[in-house]
Amino acid sequence: MKKVIVALLAMMLVANFAFANGQQGDSGAAAPALKVGMVTDSGTIDDKSFNQGTWEGILEAEKDFGVTTKYLKPVGETEADYLKEIGNLYDAGFTTIVTPGFKFEAAIFAAQDKWPEANFVILDGTPHSADYSEFRAEKNVVSIFFSEHESGFLAGYAAALQIKEGEMGFIGGMEIPAVQKFNWGFQQGVAYANKNNGTNIKLNAENIIYQGTFTDVAAGQQLAAQMYDKGVDAIFAAAGGVGVGVINEAKSRVKTGEKVWVIGVDVNQYPDGVYEGNKSVVITSAMKRIDVAAYDMVKAVLDGTFPGGETLIFDAKNNGVGIPAENPNLDASVEAEVAKVFAKLQDGSVVVAAEQGNLIK
Repeated sequence: MKKVIVALLAMMLVANFAFANGQQGDSGAAAPALKVGMVTDSGTIDDKSFNQGTWEGILEAEKDFGVTTKYLKPVGETEADYLKEIGNLYDAGFTTIVTPGFKFEAAIFAAQDKWPEANFVILDGTPHSADYSEFRAEKNVVSIFFSEHESGFLAGYAAALQIKEGEMGFIGGMEIPAVQKFNWGFQQGVAYANKNNGTNIKLNAENIIYQGTFTDVAAGQQLAAQMYDKGVDAIFAAAGGVGVGVINEAKSRVKTGEKVWVIGVDVNQYPDGVYEGNKSVVITSAMKRIDVAAYDMVKAVLDGTFPGGETLIFDAKNNGVGIPAENPNLDASVEAEVAKVFAKLQDGSVVVAAEQGNLIK
C-alpha cells in the first residue's frame, strides 16, 4: 500500500512540475510564444508616422504579453517585394504578420492563400488581386480602416481655436482616400470653428497641395517654405516623410523669430517638432490609433478572438482617432472645447463628411 501511495505522490509531483513550467507536453518543451512580425512600407521604422506607430503597438504587445517581435523592410514596393518579406517572416515562425498601408493589398491577397495558417492584419487596405478583378478577405485576414476625416476635423478645429486669426495650409503625400479624408476633415474643422466660435482662419485653394510621395523630405521642406513665405501660419502635413520636411522648415524659422506652426498626423508628433527645451512647432496632431489597432489584433490572436474575414473601423466612437491627450501648445480652454466637440462626434450630434462634395461648414 505504501508503494502505491509513494507512486501516486511521485506522479502528482511530476504533473505539478509540468504545469508550473508552462504546461509542457510529452516532449518536455514549453509551448512556444507567439511570434509577431511586421513588414514596413517604403518608409523607415522610425518615420514618425505609419510604420513607427504600427511598430510601437507591436512592441507594446511584446512588453505586455511576452510575444516575440521582428520587422523586415522590403527592398522595393512591388507585390513580389512584399511577399518575399512576408514569406521570410513566416518561414522564421512568425505566424501573425501586420502590414501598414494600402500598398500591401495585392500582397496580402496572395499571402492569405499561400500561408493559410498565418494571421494577417492590413491597415488602411482591402486585399484584392493585382488587376483589381477580385476583392476577398479570408478568415485569416483582418482589414482595419480609420475615420481620418474625424481626426482631421478635431485637429483643424483645435488649431483654429488656438490661432484664432490667420491662414492655414495643407500638404498631403499621395492623393489617396486616407490622405484626402484628413484634408476634407481638416477643412471642415476650420470652417466649424469659424462659424461656431468666431475664429477667422483662411484656407486658400493654392495652399492645399498633394506632393505625390510619402518619402521626399526635401520636397516637403520646399513646399512648406513657399507657404510660410506667403503668410501661412500653420500647415497640416499628412505626408509621412514629406511631413518631416515641413516640420524641419518650421523649426528653422522659429529659431529666427518667426511664429509658424505644424499640425502633425497619425501619431503625436509634438516631440518631433521640439526645437528648444520642450518648445515644439507642432501645435497638435490628427491621430489615428494605429498603435492600438496593432496591439488589439495581437491580443485577439492570443485570446482566440481574431476577427478574421472582417473589416474594422476605428473612429471617434471607439476612441480610434483624436488628438493627443496632452497638447502643450493648446490652451486649457481650447482643449475643453475640443473635448465637447469630440463628445458630439461620439454621440452623432456632429457628423463629419468623408467626401469632398458634402463638407459641413
